[in-house]
Amino acid sequence: MLSLGPLAFAAPWLLLALAALPVLWWLLRVTPPAPREQNFPAIRLLLGMASPERTPAHTPLWLLLLRMLAATLAILALAQPLLNPDRLSDSDAPLTLVVDDGWAAAPNWSARIAAADATLAAAERAGRPARLLTTAPRADGAPTALPGIAPAGEVRTTLAALQPKPWPSDHRAVLQSLGTGEGPASGEVVWYSDGIESEARFDLAERLQWLGPVRVVLPEGGAGALLVQPPRFSGQEMQVNVQRPQAGPAQAIWLRALGERGQVLGRAPVAFEAGGTVGAAAMNMPGPVRNQLSRLELEAPPGAGAAFLLDERYRRRTVGIVADSGGDIPQPLLSEVFYVDRALQPHAEIRIAGLDELLPAQPAILILADVGQVVGPDRAALADWLDRGGMLVRFAGPRLAAQSDELTPVRLRSGGRDIGGALSWSEPARLAPFAEGSPFYGLSVPDDVSIHRQVLAEPDLNLSEKTWARLTDGTPLVTAEQRGDGWLVLFHTTANTEWSNLPLSGLFVQMLLRLVELSQGMSGAQTAEALPPLALLDGFGRTVPPGENADPLAPGSLGEVVPGPAHPPGLYGTRTAASAINLGGRVPDLAAAGNWPVDVSVEEIRSGGTVDLLPWLLLAAMLILVADLWISLWLRGALVRPAARQATLALLLAAGLPLAAGALPAPVAAQSIDNPTTPEELALAATLDLRLAYVRTGDAEIDEMSEAGMRGLSQALLRRSSVEPADPIAVDLESDEIAFFPFLYWPMAASQPDLSEAALAKVDQFMKTGGLILFDTRDQGGFDARGAGPGTQTLRRLLGQLDVPPLTPVPPDHVLTKAFYLLQEFPGRYTGGKVWVERANGAANDGVSPLVIGGHDWGAAWAVDEFFEPVAAVVPGDEAQREYAYRFGVNLIMYALTGNYKADQVHVPALLERLGQ
Repeated sequence: MLSLGPLAFAAPWLLLALAALPVLWWLLRVTPPAPREQNFPAIRLLLGMASPERTPAHTPLWLLLLRMLAATLAILALAQPLLNPDRLSDSDAPLTLVVDDGWAAAPNWSARIAAADATLAAAERAGRPARLLTTAPRADGAPTALPGIAPAGEVRTTLAALQPKPWPSDHRAVLQSLGTGEGPASGEVVWYSDGIESEARFDLAERLQWLGPVRVVLPEGGAGALLVQPPRFSGQEMQVNVQRPQAGPAQAIWLRALGERGQVLGRAPVAFEAGGTVGAAAMNMPGPVRNQLSRLELEAPPGAGAAFLLDERYRRRTVGIVADSGGDIPQPLLSEVFYVDRALQPHAEIRIAGLDELLPAQPAILILADVGQVVGPDRAALADWLDRGGMLVRFAGPRLAAQSDELTPVRLRSGGRDIGGALSWSEPARLAPFAEGSPFYGLSVPDDVSIHRQVLAEPDLNLSEKTWARLTDGTPLVTAEQRGDGWLVLFHTTANTEWSNLPLSGLFVQMLLRLVELSQGMSGAQTAEALPPLALLDGFGRTVPPGENADPLAPGSLGEVVPGPAHPPGLYGTRTAASAINLGGRVPDLAAAGNWPVDVSVEEIRSGGTVDLLPWLLLAAMLILVADLWISLWLRGALVRPAARQATLALLLAAGLPLAAGALPAPVAAQSIDNPTTPEELALAATLDLRLAYVRTGDAEIDEMSEAGMRGLSQALLRRSSVEPADPIAVDLESDEIAFFPFLYWPMAASQPDLSEAALAKVDQFMKTGGLILFDTRDQGGFDARGAGPGTQTLRRLLGQLDVPPLTPVPPDHVLTKAFYLLQEFPGRYTGGKVWVERANGAANDGVSPLVIGGHDWGAAWAVDEFFEPVAAVVPGDEAQREYAYRFGVNLIMYALTGNYKADQVHVPALLERLGQ
């Protein structure tokens, strides 16, 4: 190979053909004269004719140079020029190519394989043998070994079939396969590293040096692997951390939450701060939506680390309540489990049965109300379930006060303390504020909660650490202790109102919800049996069927398994009870590779890699020869005859138009009225066509969903009615004129700033002159609900600055219930809340309420993608709910466009006449 800086020739001996260019110059100098048409009368020929000697005409210099250029380009092309070639040493010793093929290599896999192939191609051109050594354990579990030497061409075929593994590289196993490393250097080593730190990385680089000089090639810009960590839930909020291997600039990567059918249930940005290695994302996940979660994935280069599978541990918790042993109680309000059931019913899956039925179902929480001792086989099964991550919540009562077992977090005194007893209060006790280390910290304690009886804990050195709630006199009321991987929690009072009025308070509900959030859940009900692989992840994070090498999970080993060839990341068990194994939380934290040995050269993959110039030079030579053909025909007069000129022109157009199409600049498209950028274009777009408009909030995710929602509602109107809306438009209340639109969809965002005086006046005028605004708080709560969400808080702040008429829930006979469809409910993505309109509106605005308020997230229910498929799941998930959401949207637009005509009495005779027909 001949190297000239960044340019090299793989077949430099062909450059000797350049010496023949002078001969070619001499041959191309002469061109026969062009034929011409001449009258040839025979008489003049007989009388005699002159035969002057003709000499060939010389080829024009510019045409000669053009031909020489074509010949030069052809010779250079045949010499196989390479731009930025991979440079190996001049030795003919074997090349050892080391490739990290673990999960961290997947994000930049194609670039790394292309660069490694270029290295092997250089070895093949030099006639050097090679071998390929991968660092991730083999899928069949075979031990890692140094492969034998083979021709570089064969190794290239093996490299092309290589795929990243969904488990980490094992540099320690590769190091052991190399042996002691004794003996002289026998080749050259190129290591395409994934850039991730490992325990044996440095030692492996030192050991590889006995094979020859080592060159490490890192991914361009450093390691690109990302690792999604297990999500955490706090109420309805899901928080997810994502790791990157090295600190860098501020960065935002989107995270998607997917359902079992691949539908997008949520989307949020993962924000990395400048200099940080951990980014965080937060999504609002109501219970029904959370139960549909099956996968989290980054909108980034694919990889097994960029995906996280979710099983039952991450879904809505199942709470088992052990039924009263005394059978049915004539007065339900006195039942030991009545208040617990009512408190948790909206927030968890409740199962009420005996221990023998609940334990095989593996609930996240078990609640025992006034059970003194668990006897028989249930005690051992309950202790085992607790050790494996369950949470046992016990409530006191007469039976527990009389005799308790070892399944309590603290030792209890016999009897109890109550008003009038041996150990008594002078008056009912109150709860003290929760300490900072308690899971209940932050909950406000009502003044009216009183305790008049409880069981007492024996004094202990660790009693304070086990106390989560106490009375004002310091007596523990709630104690807890961790048992194995689970929690054992005891309320020192009853679950009903017999000993206190705590179950009647909202604090009781909040305390139980905190315990539900603390529970980690259980997955895989059949834990006594091995869990077979169900669906696995490949190196790129795609779900694939299990292969023959994946082993079932042994009973009780879920928490100890490290992803590898025997147990790749994926789901194990059955479709109804599957357990997930992920890289996040099971592999070491990401860190970029640090220092390398002194004699190891380190570089990054060059952008663009090696470029073969042969096809480009041949293409240029062919284009020049085509041009020479037409020039030669012109010089010979072949283009003078009309027929020949027409045929030649046709051939020229056929040959030249495809090239011209690629060379000429693309025509500039006219400004589309669907994307107005000026006030004049906005006015034309809104007046020439009917368009649904939505308010731009500044939150990209909300605005994208609003646009998709208006697009879906427009499509529904187009299919179901005579209304033919064009594409929706986003409006900025501060700068855009909204008087052109009959309807505005305004979703509430927590980041929505206060409007300026001009914008407030614009909105007020819009509502008073016939416009209709749909205010959507998107938080599922009612406008008058307590504990308002951020959307409702934003709406209250904005409406406090507007002249809003008195509001009322939509009455049963309102026009919204019959404008097009007959409806009594107005669901969106959520359902169940109230929808508010102007109270007793009269003739103003044709009887149309200027505003409609709700929290059902209608935009998400209407939203469709470019293929008109829904993009957001509805809650509780019945597609009939989405249909009714569309019907409400159609009614709403008809209401905004036609006014209150169905309530107009003048139409009654005509309607009755039509009904009579």
